[in-house]
Amino acid sequence: MSTFFYFAYGSNMLTERLRARCPSACARSVGFVRGYDLLFAKRSIDGSGKAALIMPSDRASMLKVFGVLFEISEGDRIELDRCEGDGYDRDGQVSVNLVDGGGPQQVTSYIAQPAAIEAGLEPYEWYMALVIAGARQHGLPEDYIGCLDKVPSVEDSHANRPRRIEALGVLKAAGHPL
Repeated sequence: MSTFFYFAYGSNMLTERLRARCPSACARSVGFVRGYDLLFAKRSIDGSGKAALIMPSDRASMLKVFGVLFEISEGDRIELDRCEGDGYDRDGQVSVNLVDGGGPQQVTSYIAQPAAIEAGLEPYEWYMALVIAGARQHGLPEDYIGCLDKVPSVEDSHANRPRRIEALGVLKAAGHPL
């Protein structure tokens, strides 16, 4: 069975969230990328902000964006592409350094398209709960999780939004109720 490695840095860091989309997903390591900023400014179809790796104007950025490296069956790639959907480009050459000292490795991740970035967007509270739960689940650095905790979020005014209901179910299954 052929597999690929995927670097998740947003809501897909929560294993239960990613496995609902890609059942073969298996967490392998925690890693980080350099040369990107993490912003919650990728415009979603629901009007909220989603996590996005953004190439800063200062290309010498030494910031680290942490995430989780998953191994996934090639058979799940189509569904992952579909879930990442509009506004992201799949990049198979993202250089990830592993916190255990391995790397850098060239892996797949999703980079926000410049046209999909919109200043002033905020993520929904349930989306940020997924991101933070995934960061905690995989033991990302506490100071990094603290920065995620400080990201402003807004309450979703549509309590019956299917993605919200799905997210709350995944959080509950993972032991992280909102």
